[in-house]
Amino acid sequence: MAQDSYRKIQTQGVHHITLVGADRQSTIDFWEGVLGMPFIFDQPNLDAPDQGHLYFDPGDGRLITVFTSEDRKPRGKPAPQDPGCVHHIAFNVSQVSFWQVAERLEARGVKHSGPKDRGFMDSIYFRDPVGLLVELAAYRFEPPEGCRHAEVLMRAHHLRVARGDGHIDRVHLADAIEELVEERNASLSPDRHPKNPY
Repeated sequence: MAQDSYRKIQTQGVHHITLVGADRQSTIDFWEGVLGMPFIFDQPNLDAPDQGHLYFDPGDGRLITVFTSEDRKPRGKPAPQDPGCVHHIAFNVSQVSFWQVAERLEARGVKHSGPKDRGFMDSIYFRDPVGLLVELAAYRFEPPEGCRHAEVLMRAHHLRVARGDGHIDRVHLADAIEELVEERNASLSPDRHPKNPY
């Protein structure tokens, strides 16, 4: 088949992520009782009816689903990270929530990485009861009206590469937002360059 006859299968976002969990109650206790994701429905796993299939709303209306079985219990060791396995799963939290995470995990006796500076976001890592590495991440910026986070990050990437910087940081984000606003929003000013009115 000729290369030009291939066509993409275009995705439009994550529909859901399904994880293998332990028993029903520990699954609900973690996803809803720790991470605050509403438990919205459950049914049998349609491919293995002896297992449960629990559905949670991670906050954006999409789904996190978990297969459960009463013969599986939480384990104290990390989940495998072999090729083809999930390294970690990250969830968005607001900055105000992010800075409460360490304290709230410690109150449960949960070990964590502590806050990590990722340049364009803050992150903290810990394991769920079955050993899956979970990241809670808080963006350090809001995209301009009509833009998505991905657009700001792509623009910031181009700026940091052009400047020879090693990773995206706050200045790249601020400059990316300024450029996107200027491109998308008209102005009556003939000259939109920075000024010093002081």
